[in-house]
Amino acid sequence: MSLIYFDNAASTPIDSRVLESMMPYFCIDYGNPSSIHPMGIRAHNAIENARESLATLLGCQSDEIVFTSGGTEADNLAIVGVANAYSNRGHHIITSEIEHHAVLETCHHLEKLGWRITYLAVDNKGQVSPQALERAITSDTVLVTIMTANNVVGTLQPISEIGSVCHKHGVIFHTDAVQMIGHLPLDVKKTQLDLLSLSGHKFSGPKGVGALYVSKEISLYPMIFGGGQEEGFRSGTENVPGIVGLGKAAEIARAEMIDDSKRIKDLATKLINGIISKIPHTTLNGHEVHRLPTNINISFEGVEGEYLCKELAKRGLCVSTGSACSSNTHEAPYVLLSMGVERELANCSIRMSLGKANSESELESSLEILREVVANIRSYSFV
Repeated sequence: MSLIYFDNAASTPIDSRVLESMMPYFCIDYGNPSSIHPMGIRAHNAIENARESLATLLGCQSDEIVFTSGGTEADNLAIVGVANAYSNRGHHIITSEIEHHAVLETCHHLEKLGWRITYLAVDNKGQVSPQALERAITSDTVLVTIMTANNVVGTLQPISEIGSVCHKHGVIFHTDAVQMIGHLPLDVKKTQLDLLSLSGHKFSGPKGVGALYVSKEISLYPMIFGGGQEEGFRSGTENVPGIVGLGKAAEIARAEMIDDSKRIKDLATKLINGIISKIPHTTLNGHEVHRLPTNINISFEGVEGEYLCKELAKRGLCVSTGSACSSNTHEAPYVLLSMGVERELANCSIRMSLGKANSESELESSLEILREVVANIRSYSFV
């Protein structure tokens, strides 16, 4: 049975050009980048080249890039690093109710240590209000952390407006951009960002590597101590092949993401329209316009989402109920509940996320599979 993979928000297939760029650093130039002999110097230079590629993609300087093990570590380093570095300024952080667990759980940890966290509500499209954010800022506020694009419903946040509010009040602004980087352009300077998290495997790079953009104007307290790698922000021998792969993925994204995103958006629009027109009692979740081109979140009334995912998998269609990091919790998607979706309908949602490898023929096949499976489930469960 051939598989149709519509779970790119969880992880994308690595680009063959990315894999090719990584291979020499496993078995040829495998030196430790801290060593001063030729093999170590070549590994070090490869890291710096990757750093430059990523900086070019983000519109920042290369020495503002800190490599990490992925988006979760980058989120943790940004939030805890700022909290520890600026605790003399205040003990208040503002975030939203729909952040990734890497942000929410970090904030919960800081609450236990005495920090006050404000969780901003979102509207029924999943957007934060910059006006509500401004009202929540106090003289005690140190950090605002609002994601760029939601991982469950794909809604884009008004990041530039949020950045303006934060800088107006002298508050540090971090964004989890894991879902957006490599799919849509983002300039960290123009959007007035101080910190940005990303992960390689979300845009055709390898797993186990990510990065944190840290503006030169921001102090950050490290979480991992040791040899002082990454300018002291993140000690530990660098994952050279992974970093090289991340740099290559950034280079490819910079050259190709506009065309790729347009093609994927066209496919997603066709799939959304096909589902809505051919399968009754369905609802698109998230913002209709301000959304990732890759993300489709649909509620099928009367069809439990987790069960639907399992039945679709039997037919070779790979989708999810939302965040891969919380797929085993068996709870209604908290993002949809925060948007005001009724719990019963929230439990009937699935996420389909398209990528560069998906085709028109896969779209047509998946639509037919969806129609048949939903109709079959409803034939004995839908009232």
